[in-house]
Amino acid sequence: MKLLVIDNEPNIRTAIRVLLQAFCPEITVIEEADGVQSGLQKIKTFQPDIVLLDVEMDDGSGFDMMKQLSHPSFQLIFVTAHNKYAIEAFQFSAIDYLLKPVDPDALQKSIQKAIRNIQGKDLSRQIEFLLHQLSDKHEHEKRIVLKDIDNIYFVKVCDILYCLAEGTYTKFFLQNRPPVMVSKNLKEYENMLEPLGFIRTHHSYLVNPSKIIRFDKSDGGSLILEDNLKVPLAQRKKEWVLSLLEGRV
Repeated sequence: MKLLVIDNEPNIRTAIRVLLQAFCPEITVIEEADGVQSGLQKIKTFQPDIVLLDVEMDDGSGFDMMKQLSHPSFQLIFVTAHNKYAIEAFQFSAIDYLLKPVDPDALQKSIQKAIRNIQGKDLSRQIEFLLHQLSDKHEHEKRIVLKDIDNIYFVKVCDILYCLAEGTYTKFFLQNRPPVMVSKNLKEYENMLEPLGFIRTHHSYLVNPSKIIRFDKSDGGSLILEDNLKVPLAQRKKEWVLSLLEGRV
């Protein structure tokens, strides 16, 4: 498995190489580049299976580089210093990323994930989506990428009715389309969607409050959503959820 590290800091490239050699035996060949132009040239000649790409470099950003690749065939992992907005965009775009300084366990998990996905989904479309996320700050237009075994779905957040925990998976119930099962747990999506107003009504349910039509008092209480869907409302959360909903009226 061939991997390319693109970063303008030699010490970062060296540290990543050492970690890869120590913790990722699947990576057999490692090459390096120090910027956008050298990275583009190296991708062309080396044809890596996986690219670890720095976000900010001397001759441009990792985003600038990806704009110049029409149909990348490799798996991509961004490497970045902490940037809340960029990280949020990575999460919504379902593109993997690592924070500097790179943690060995996180690196190992990212490499294993990339290897599993090596036959790959449409990275070009995800990159386009990521760049849109970074440039568009209108929350009502925000979208999220959902990936199952066979497909990538580009979903408007406003079309999500609710999310249901199913073990380590999350099932998304969407307006006017079939549900989508994703191999991430509900807590991860709670962290992403709660800032957009989604509420945890029950330990297994994360609900889009704009889709709630009414509160049904029968059988202990539940919430009725659009499409006549019913979700439970935990007794311990009842007062809090109802007060939130009343505040939205």
